[in-house]
Parts: sequence; structure tokens; C-alpha cells
Amino acid sequence: MRDEDMVFIGTDSGATTSKVGGVRADGSPISLKLSQKPTDAQKGKDAILSGWIAAAETYLGGNGLGWQHVGGVGLSIPGPFQGPGVLGEAANLPKDLAGWNVGADYAARLSAVAGRPIKVTVGNDGNYGGVAEAQKVRGSGKGTVIMLAPGSGLGAAFIDERGLPLDGECLTGMEAGHMPVPLQLLGDVPTFTCGCGRDWGCVESYTAIAGLPQLFAYMLKRHPGHPLASSDQPVKEKVFSLRTLAQKGDALALDIFDFQAKVLGLHVANLAMALDPEFVVIGGGLMDPESTTEEFRNRYLGIVEATARPYLWPAQQDRIKYAVASLGELSQAIGAALVALYNR
Repeated sequence: MRDEDMVFIGTDSGATTSKVGGVRADGSPISLKLSQKPTDAQKGKDAILSGWIAAAETYLGGNGLGWQHVGGVGLSIPGPFQGPGVLGEAANLPKDLAGWNVGADYAARLSAVAGRPIKVTVGNDGNYGGVAEAQKVRGSGKGTVIMLAPGSGLGAAFIDERGLPLDGECLTGMEAGHMPVPLQLLGDVPTFTCGCGRDWGCVESYTAIAGLPQLFAYMLKRHPGHPLASSDQPVKEKVFSLRTLAQKGDALALDIFDFQAKVLGLHVANLAMALDPEFVVIGGGLMDPESTTEEFRNRYLGIVEATARPYLWPAQQDRIKYAVASLGELSQAIGAALVALYNR
């Protein structure tokens, strides 16, 4: 088969669902329609592999393709890793999967189904999401990209001029959510705890859902008459209502997300000192056009940019371009497919 007729498949595996995406040899997406199936991680390795294969076959068949067209596969999966393709103990995957050489086993299963060797490239899901968003934002250029995506945690990636992510020697490169916040710039805000165990005030705890209960409790003191102060709802329900409240102009909710945007802006400046990107892409649920208003997104992104600006070098202040992530749930699957293409 001619190289230009090949396609590259990306498997994005979470604990509950696995998504499939793909790109053609020129890097263009095969489809932007979300395709996903249950991961069934609790059923063990064989069930996981079988599910990935079935999902890939459904995706290929639905797009008029077969295994004969596949030039490589990328696997996007949560870290940390013990080595290339070898899982560590991830927070959202069964603990007994630690030590699994998932890359080798997936390649063997794919090769058996395809009837020929299929190369598999394994990487961190956040990094691979950054690969897809970087390709989208820079087009045919080669500018470097930082992506920050606040969600349940803080996803972070740096994409180089080749379109590949910074993985690092221990495959923990750009775990930037666990760098410390410059607390001296935030007034009397206490040091929030983080699930990673570090006690220096991880950025993730101040910008993502993981630390939102702590930030909510702190900010509620500024709004003692707010209805949530007297509500008997569980804290989890209260914090999950904040995004909706912010779209309606609620003062407490806006205070909280303005604060998160400020912290993220400081983090952008911090990362820019080391990485000097051309683009900064902000993703996550707060940038989702189906969940937030354009006014809210512009407000959040404006605070990020305005907060970062005075801490950047003068040459960076007007050169760095800011953008909103646009691929949503497809980013990590498409990013995995792109890495497979780049590493073919």
C-alpha cells in the first residue's frame, strides 16, 4: 500500500471508557465524530486489550477502512510510567495494572489481528491531547506550544517544533500541575493539600476540580450571605454547581474562577521562563462552549493573559499567542494517532 493511503489510529484509554480517533498520512483527521466503548478496566488486561481492538475495528469499519490500511497505533493512557510502555500506579486505573508492559502486549494483539507487525507508541494522555491541540493551533507552522487544561486535575503539555511532547527521562515530563504556586502573590490564601502528597501548594489544587472544595471553603468567607453558605447540599454538589452559577453572573462563582484564572496566568509565566512557547492553549471544561458562555470564556482567558504578561520577558509579551482548545474529548485519541504518524 502507498504511504499516502495509510492511516494511523489513536486509542485513548480511561478507566471507564476508551475513545478512538485516527488521522491520514497528511495528519488530517479521518473523522471528528466521537467513537467510544467501555474500557472494563476492572475485568483485567485481556478484557482491556479486547475492548481496544473491538473499538478500533468498529472505527475502521465505520470509516470504510480495514487493518490493511493501518500504519501504526498510538495509545494515550494515564501515567505515571515505570518505563517506555510500562504502566506505573495510576490514580484512576486498577492498582494491579502497575508494571504491565501495555505497549508490548497491545502491539502483539494488534499484530495478530492485522496479520503483520503493528508498531505501538505509548504516552501520557495529557501530553497526547497537547499534540492534537498544537497541530490545530499552529497549522503548517512549527511554533512550540504549552497546553494547560484544568479539569479533574491540571493537564499540561509542551509540544516541540516536531509536534512531539516533552516526555522526559522518567516519562514524567510536564507534570506541571504539581509545581508550586507563588503563594506570596495571592495574599492570605493557605497552602492547599494535593493528592500527590506534596506540601508546597501544587498548582493543580488552585486551578482544578481536585482542589475546588478547599478553594470554595476559603472563598465562601468573602460571601457569608451566599445561598450555598446555608445549603445542606453535600460539598461535592455545591462545588459542581459553581460552573453553572458563574454563567449566570453569580459573584461567589466568578470570584472562584477569576482566582483560578489568575493562578493559571502566573503558571503560564512560570513555564514561559523555561519553555518560551509561541502559543499557549487553554483547555478543560471551563473552555467548553457547550457548558460555558463566550463571555465567561473570554473573561477567564483574559485574566490568564493579563496576569502572565507583567512576568514575561518584554520580547515574549507580544509574541505569545493565546488560544482555546477546540478538539474536546477527541484531543487525546487524535493526538495519539498523530504521534504514531510522527514516529512511523
